[in-house]
Amino acid sequence: MEISEKKEQENNNNISQTTTLDSSSTADIIDKESEERQARDLKAGLHPLKHKFIIWYTRRTPGVRTQTSYEDNIKKIVEFSTVEGFWVCYCHLARPSLLPSPTDLHLFKEGIRPLWEDSANCNGGKWIIRFKKVVSGRFWEDLVLALVGDQLDYSDDICGAVLSIRYNEDILSVWNRNASDRQGVMALRDAIKRHLKLPHSYVMDYKPHDASLRDNSSYRNTWLRG
Repeated sequence: MEISEKKEQENNNNISQTTTLDSSSTADIIDKESEERQARDLKAGLHPLKHKFIIWYTRRTPGVRTQTSYEDNIKKIVEFSTVEGFWVCYCHLARPSLLPSPTDLHLFKEGIRPLWEDSANCNGGKWIIRFKKVVSGRFWEDLVLALVGDQLDYSDDICGAVLSIRYNEDILSVWNRNASDRQGVMALRDAIKRHLKLPHSYVMDYKPHDASLRDNSSYRNTWLRG
C-alpha cells in the first residue's frame, strides 16, 4: 500500500513538473517568435511594435443575444505588427461615424479573442466610457494610438479595446486581464483618463467579464464607478 501511494505521488510530481515545463516552453516559444519577427522587421527597415495586433469586426443582429450567434458574427479584418503596417490598415478602415448601428470594432493583442470566455479575458473585466456620437471617433483614435504605441501604464495587463457603435451613443471599453487586482484596475482607469484627457463630466464604469456572462450584458449593471 505504501509503495503504491509513493508511486502515485511520484507520478503527480512528474505531471506537475511536465505541466510547468510545457507552460515555460510555450512562453519561450512565443517570446522567441516575437524576437524573430522584430528582427525581420528591423532588417526590412520597418519599425516593429511591442505587440502584434488584430482588428475584428462584429455586426450585431438586433434582438439576438445568444453567445453562439455573437461568436459567429466576429470577423477578423486585418493584423499588423509594425508602425507602417498599422497606418496602412488604419487609413483604409471606415471611420466610426460611417459604421452602422449596432456594430463593434475590436482591437486586441495577437492570441486574444474578443470574447469574455477567452483564457486571457475570463478573469478580467473592462472599463467603460460612453460618448456622444459626434466626439467618439476622436477619442477612439487617441485610444488606438495609445494601445498600439504601448503608451498606457499597466499596458501588459491590457488585452484590447472595443468601440461599440449604438443608436444614440458610442461606447469605448478597455479590457484587462485581472479584475481582482483593484490597485491595477484603478491605475488603468487613471491612465486612460490622463491619456484621453477626459473632461471631468465623463464617468467611467467597470464590469468584470464573469458578471457579463451571468447577466449576458456588456454594459448594464456595472460594478464600479470612477
